[in-house]
Amino acid sequence: MGKKVKKDEKPPPDDVFDTLSVESRQAGTVVLMLSSPEEDVQSKACEAIYKFVTKCDENKKQLLDLGAVGHLLTLMQSEDKIVRRNACMAVGVMTANPDVRKYLRKAEATYPALVNLLGPDEDDVCHEFSALALSNMATEFSSKAAIFEHGGLEPLIRCLSAHDPDVQKNCIEAIALLLMDYQTRRAIKDLEGLNPILEVLKSEYQIIQKLGLLALERASQDGENRSALRELEAISKLIDFVAHPEWNDLHVMAVMVLSNLLEDLESLELIKETGGLKRLVALITDQVPPDEEPKGGKGDKGDKGGKGSRNAKKSAAKDSKKQESADSSEAPPGEAIIPTLPDAKMCAAKAIGRSARSAENRKILHEQEAEKMLIHLLSHESADVQTAAAQALAVMAENLASRDSIREWEGIPPLVKMLTSESGSVKEAATLALANLTTANSNNCMEIQTQIGIEPLIGCLGDAQEEAVANAACVLTNLAQIELLRVDVQNKGVIRALIDPLSSHNVTVQSKVALAVAAYVCDSDSRENFRHSDGLPPLIGLLRSGNDEVRRNAAWAITVCAVDEPTAAEICKLGGMELLQEIQTSSTRKSRFAEAALQKLLDNNLSAKYALTGTLCSTNFIENGFYDIGQLRPGTKFQTLEQYAKQELNEKRPIIMINAKPDPTMSQAQSQADLDGKQDGSKNSVTGKSSRTGRDSKTEGRSHSPMKSRKQQEKEEKQREEELAAQLQREAEAISAAENKPFEAPCDPTLLKYIEEVSEKIQPLPTSREQVKALAVYVADKMGGSIERGQLSNFGWELPISQIKYELKSNVIPLGKIKTGIHVHRALLFKTLADKIAVSCSLVRGEYNRAWNEVLLPEEDFTPGAPKFPPKTYIVDLIHEPGHLLRLDTPEAQSYKKI
Repeated sequence: MGKKVKKDEKPPPDDVFDTLSVESRQAGTVVLMLSSPEEDVQSKACEAIYKFVTKCDENKKQLLDLGAVGHLLTLMQSEDKIVRRNACMAVGVMTANPDVRKYLRKAEATYPALVNLLGPDEDDVCHEFSALALSNMATEFSSKAAIFEHGGLEPLIRCLSAHDPDVQKNCIEAIALLLMDYQTRRAIKDLEGLNPILEVLKSEYQIIQKLGLLALERASQDGENRSALRELEAISKLIDFVAHPEWNDLHVMAVMVLSNLLEDLESLELIKETGGLKRLVALITDQVPPDEEPKGGKGDKGDKGGKGSRNAKKSAAKDSKKQESADSSEAPPGEAIIPTLPDAKMCAAKAIGRSARSAENRKILHEQEAEKMLIHLLSHESADVQTAAAQALAVMAENLASRDSIREWEGIPPLVKMLTSESGSVKEAATLALANLTTANSNNCMEIQTQIGIEPLIGCLGDAQEEAVANAACVLTNLAQIELLRVDVQNKGVIRALIDPLSSHNVTVQSKVALAVAAYVCDSDSRENFRHSDGLPPLIGLLRSGNDEVRRNAAWAITVCAVDEPTAAEICKLGGMELLQEIQTSSTRKSRFAEAALQKLLDNNLSAKYALTGTLCSTNFIENGFYDIGQLRPGTKFQTLEQYAKQELNEKRPIIMINAKPDPTMSQAQSQADLDGKQDGSKNSVTGKSSRTGRDSKTEGRSHSPMKSRKQQEKEEKQREEELAAQLQREAEAISAAENKPFEAPCDPTLLKYIEEVSEKIQPLPTSREQVKALAVYVADKMGGSIERGQLSNFGWELPISQIKYELKSNVIPLGKIKTGIHVHRALLFKTLADKIAVSCSLVRGEYNRAWNEVLLPEEDFTPGAPKFPPKTYIVDLIHEPGHLLRLDTPEAQSYKKI
């Protein structure tokens, strides 16, 4: 056996503490170890904390309360590499807690320490966890600005090229969060960060690709970044990305980036030149254009730069296409179908619509036949895809050429079909597209009728989706421009369907529906239908709206409705005239539309016009039913003649009424008198015969037995009772009919006689001047004759008129009943009779019962060959010298108009 050799071990120096192994299960003890001056202890303590905080979120909060974060922040700046790494790992995990982030935001050393750990001298572990900490910190906007100010963006970009996928993931996530701030978006281009972001799309990890697309979507919101991305061929790369069926979960985000890029005209020009737009359309519609190679070869040719992963992508695409062609027996030869998720289709349609907001872009998209893709997507089973496609078509339809193309490519039938969809958003988008397609395009309007789309459009007026109602009203308004379609729509009940939406609380609905009402109440039948269907109250109520467009369109609809006198009278009854007057007195709401509505309303309700304005021009002809209530005070409501007639008898000025119709009761009474005369004659003849045969009757009666006589009496008594009951029933029915009978103005046979006389004697006179003078004399004669100047106060006219009121027991008296009248009565009679014989004159009301008539007459002594002068205005004297004509600008005329 060999001799054992004893090892020579030197004892530790006297001034060195012997090695001590410590085991601790308390977090507080480990936190105390962080303050140790020994780097090995610091490293192990950091490692233990890292393991502890990865277990649950409560542990992070516990260590924060123990003060560990401050020590770890200090150790992150340690000179020892292992200590820095372990401290960074612990802090990176702990930043997931919001309280920890709040503490770190207040610490000045946080951001410099984290940014320094991204330096090239640090290892991948430091890069991973410092990037993780920065991404967690960047969830708050204040931290975004702080990271940018401390130069954190540049090292994050540099670390994107790391081989470790975790480093890439944390860095791209932090960058995506930082790009939400406009400062970072502007700086990313100068720091050459766009190309590294594009490169991460080649990663084999989906989360990294997703974060890269998110970063690109936010970066592409800046115009300069979009320009830089075009130079980097980002559009082609993104289209290549969409061509990968295995990445279909990310196609939505890729299309969102394309949507931002396609906002620029330069991007559209580029994608047009490279054929990328058609390729994108083919991918979205699940088909490949005939001019492309079946295996995606043309898409590869479209890439200008050499792509490192092109072969791999082409191989994957080939395998996918082979599988799809095997699964789909309907695919035509030479084509391959690449399925795209509905969300990607929806985003692609939105991208087209977003790009088409510019007129130049719409032109390019139209040249590339982008409408075909959108029309194809209208038939998709997804409601979201249909909605997005219809919305994009609505934007494209703002281009005049696109409207015709959409019709020629059969885009209107699917839109009409969408009107009956159960989805409110689908109906809203379809009606919007149809509204734009039918604007100034009669062919598209006729196509809607051909596709039986009128009934669904009318049905949309009752939809719960308010925007769909407004859009449907727009389409119907466009259809009304063609008379044939307007009549068809009216026959299908559009008038009644438009009434309920007028009560909507949505101002857009109110405005568009009011405009549709104006388009369809353009004939007497439709106006009558609208009036009887109670459409006027909600329409008049829109005049109270605080929205200018609603008031304007409502006023325009009232202007159209007021063409008919019955409708105009109903509008006045409902307070429409007061509202229009109120609008016109407002400095902020006043408009020409309200002025036109008020004028039209007054022109077709002369009673209201004379009461409010005190003037009837020569084109305003007084007809039966006109009544003069006097000057209406501001704020007083104008009432109907029926309302005035039902008022109790009062001492106020009487209401003077014009009604020269023949009295139907007089003719009926005359007819009844004639009939009664005939009946009396026949009765007398029968009575005479009875008297002549009375003796025989008595003799016959005597011959009957007493029992037969009693039966005869009972029979006659029963007959009398039946006749009495029938008479009472007839009287009750007559009373009920009288109560329910509509109001009829009392007739004025005297005025009718006046009209017949002036038509016979004055109308045949050769000149207007002679007619005016003769009519003035006639009126004065019927109203009490001439009155000497200064004697007007002695002319007793008030008592006779009051007697007429009490005689008729009504505040309303016919004009023909007045036999002693002054200015206001004679001027009204003159205007009434002049209108009947076509003598042009106006009626003007003054103050204190003054009124006068103005006429335009040429010179009296006109000689042939002499120059012709325009006619002059005269006031007709009906009081002092009936028939005398007073020049309007003379003192004599002014004296006639005033007291």
